[in-house]
This record gives sequence, structure tokens and C-alpha cells, in this order.
Amino acid sequence: MLSGLHHIELYVSDLKKSSKFWGWFLEELGYSKYQEWDSGQSWKIDDTYIVLVQAEERFQDVSYHRCRVGINHMAFHAHSRTHVNEVTSRLKSMEVQILYEDLHPFAGGDNHYAVYFEDPDRIKVELVAPEEETDKNDGNY
Repeated sequence: MLSGLHHIELYVSDLKKSSKFWGWFLEELGYSKYQEWDSGQSWKIDDTYIVLVQAEERFQDVSYHRCRVGINHMAFHAHSRTHVNEVTSRLKSMEVQILYEDLHPFAGGDNHYAVYFEDPDRIKVELVAPEEETDKNDGNY
């Protein structure tokens, strides 16, 4: 019997911009392009996929905010602390705001090695290193 997440569907304000942003990130994590149509695109890994859909203009009058009712953030597994560092460097080179930068990479606590950032619609995303690495030091910032 299958268990776990089947898919997540995010409505976005600018499909082209969001697809570019999410595409590099998801492909970095091992996802592959899955489906593409005029108003959407998806990426898949194993039995799970993430879908972006262009929000209709009539529904864009209120922008997303993670403190409103709904999703607060999405957290993804990194391969390692080094992977978190590499993605952090790439985000910075793309001028993506790193959240909680004064606490980075331990904004989630002393044993939680992660980077927090926002997508083009300000949806918070987290990339977290495996827990078994929390006692290792491989060149954190």
C-alpha cells in the first residue's frame, strides 16, 4: 500500500517566473519535469509530484502570506549539509532573500541545519540536511 504525499499543487502569480525558480530547485533535488500545459507545469520524483498552475487574474487581488490560513512553508530533504551550503550559495547568486540570515544555517535550532528562503510569490521554502549529520562539521558558514 502506498503512503505519503501524492502531489502538491501551488497556484502562482507568474507561471513563467515561478517555473524557472522552482524548476532549478526541484531538479537540484532529483525531480524531473513531468507535465506541461499552457497554464501549468509539474515535476515528479518517485510517486510524488509538485504542480504549478497560473492563478487567474481575478484571484490575484490578495497576495499570498504564510501567516494567513493555508500553507506556511514547504520543507525538502537535502542530501547533506554541503548540499544545503551549495543551494544557499546558488540562492544568493540569484539574489533570493535568505530568511533568518542572522541565524543561518541553524535558524531551526542547534541541531537543525537548513536554509529558509522564499519563492517568487513569497511562499517559504526550507531545505534541511539529514538529521544523522547534525553532529558533523563539514564547513558550515
